[in-house]
Parts: sequence; structure tokens; C-alpha cells
Amino acid sequence: MNEYDAIVVGLGGAGASAAAFLAGAGSTVLGLEQFGPTHSRGSSHGRTRIYRTAYYEGAAYVPLVQRAQVLWRQLQSNVDVPILRRTGGLMIGAPDSPTVGGARRTATALHLDHAVLTADDLRKQYPQFAVRDDESALWDPDAGVLFPENCISSYVGAAVASGAELHYGEAVTSWTSEPASVTVRTAEGAYRARSLVLTTGAWTPQMVGDLSLPLTVERQFVLWFPSAHPGFTGPETMPVFLWDRGTEAQTYGIPDLGDGVKVGAWNGRPARTPETADRTFGEEVARPVRAFVRENLPDLVPHETAAVSCLYTNAPDRHFVLGPHPRHPNVTVVSACSGHGFKFTSVVGEVVARWVRGEPIDYDLRPFDPGRFERPAPAR
Repeated sequence: MNEYDAIVVGLGGAGASAAAFLAGAGSTVLGLEQFGPTHSRGSSHGRTRIYRTAYYEGAAYVPLVQRAQVLWRQLQSNVDVPILRRTGGLMIGAPDSPTVGGARRTATALHLDHAVLTADDLRKQYPQFAVRDDESALWDPDAGVLFPENCISSYVGAAVASGAELHYGEAVTSWTSEPASVTVRTAEGAYRARSLVLTTGAWTPQMVGDLSLPLTVERQFVLWFPSAHPGFTGPETMPVFLWDRGTEAQTYGIPDLGDGVKVGAWNGRPARTPETADRTFGEEVARPVRAFVRENLPDLVPHETAAVSCLYTNAPDRHFVLGPHPRHPNVTVVSACSGHGFKFTSVVGEVVARWVRGEPIDYDLRPFDPGRFERPAPAR
């Protein structure tokens, strides 16, 4: 039986990064992926992803996302494909909405570079957005765009260059843990390592063994819309955006990078498992997004040219699941989930590598503890 320092299961964004950082630090690494490289069955695809620093989800994320930006730029310096492009970003909505108010509180508390824009400011500076009189925005100058397939393939290349052994098309069927080792089984055989890293995205609920994580999987779609004035909606003039309309699904978008403006909405449909997720694109998906585009993005033609589905793996509190399995300390569970995790995958890989290697961690990761959903045993 082949033996390794670490086995990484799932080679999407977090898994590719973890394999690269572990191998780069000198660990022997086996990576196992049930599909092919940069596949479109999970959560780490879609051509572009938003990067932002004024994080309305909570201040605990900001040191991580700041480090992630450093690591993305380091990766960019080593490859000749685009990794991260700065465009600035707008969080739009009512001043006291979770998106705008939360981003403002985070930016203020941590002294992040930002600006608060009124509706009139927005109309003058960013006429691409048809805002309402009672809306404002938080401007995040460090926000931008990540290119996920390039990010993954670049970390895969770094992992292989550092000696990692990566197997594609090999699904894990089971794993067991003992105090000094873990054993992972696939249809091809069994492998042993000192540590196991589960970066399995939407497959996490069925991969975490006896840990009952209350994760739910949702199917989401993103759509691309052509512009009547392409120069007006490109990355030089149009920032990434998140738009909070309260009772409506939060809508987000990325400027035209050559294939139209990308628009999505947090209005996913539950899927019991990733295998049973309905990936059929239909009118029930397109209609509300087209209506949003028609009302709020007047320079776009409200007829999509492409659409892609992806899976969000959501925790009840919308926060990450990141840390050691509470009953198997040599198993690390990684679900940088709830739809806002890809931008963190560089730093998540670094954190996981340090964790597995027994090195100190510079962040407070207690809010992401996988054991936080465990119910205490009843008193006797």
C-alpha cells in the first residue's frame, strides 16, 4: 500500500491549493479527484469570480481575504495566465441593508480603504447602474475578478512541480482513521497517509464520516448578457457589484471581459445530493435575472448568451467549515462554502498545509470549527 504524508480528496479550488502548499513545503502528497481537472460539476468553475475585501459577512474574514490577495498575486507572478484583476467593487442597497451596512461596519472597524456613495454619487460616477433614490453603496477599491480555472490549473501545476501525485477520475469510496494514520479506498485500491484533507465541496456531507454536518446543497445559475455599449461595461469602467434589494435575492455581477456581463442571483434551488441536482437551464431561472437586468442595468441587452450552473454548499450560519474533524484530529474538513468561498482558496490551502504540518496558524479560525454544530451529549 502506497503511503504519503497527506492525502487530499477533491482537487477544486481549495484542494488544488492545499496540494500545492503541502507539496511545496516538502510533504509527500496524493491528490484524488473523481472528475477531470477544472471540471464543471462542482463549485470551482464559471470563468470568473468576485474578489472583495470589505467583507459584510464579518470581520473575521478580512485577515484571511487580505492574505489571499497576497497569495493570488504571488501565484500570478509565477504563471503567464490571468489570475486576479482589480476592478473595484460596489455593494449596493439600502444604507442599513446587510450588504451595505455590513460592509461599511467591517471597513470602518478595520480601517479599510473605502467610500460611501449616495444615489446621486452613483448616478454620476457609475451610470451603468440604475439605482433607486433610497439606495447607496459601499465602494471597495481593492475588489476585483479572479479567473477560477486558471487559479486551479496553476496550483495543480505548482503541486505537480513540487512532487505531488494527482489522480483524476478516481473517486473515493471510503476512509478510516486511526491515531497515527488514515486509510483511503477507491475502486483502484487503498492508500495510507498520516493526514487526510477533505476538500470535497458539495460532496462533503457524504464524505465526513460520523460527523453530522447540517450542510445543504443548492443549484445556482449565472448568466452572461451582451452590452449595447461594450466599452461602457468593461473592467476599466464598470466594477464588480453586489446588489441587496431586501426581500429580493441578492444579485451580483462581473463586468464584460470579452464574453458579456456576468450576472447571478442568490435564488438557488435545493438539491438533495450533487448527483441529483437539476442542472437544466429554463425560464424559471432566466426570467427573474432578465427582469433585474432590464430594470437595473440599462446598457445590457436582457437576453442571455450563455448560462452555467454551479453548486453552493451552505452551512446554516452561512460561514465556512474549516478545521480538524472533532473525532479524527488527523482529518481536516474544508468547506469554504455558502457561495462566497472561492476567493479564499489560496489562503485556505496555506492554512491547511500549516495545520497538517503542525505549524502555527496566525488567524482565529474558531468561528469555522467543524464541531460547532455538534450537539452535546445529554446529561445523565
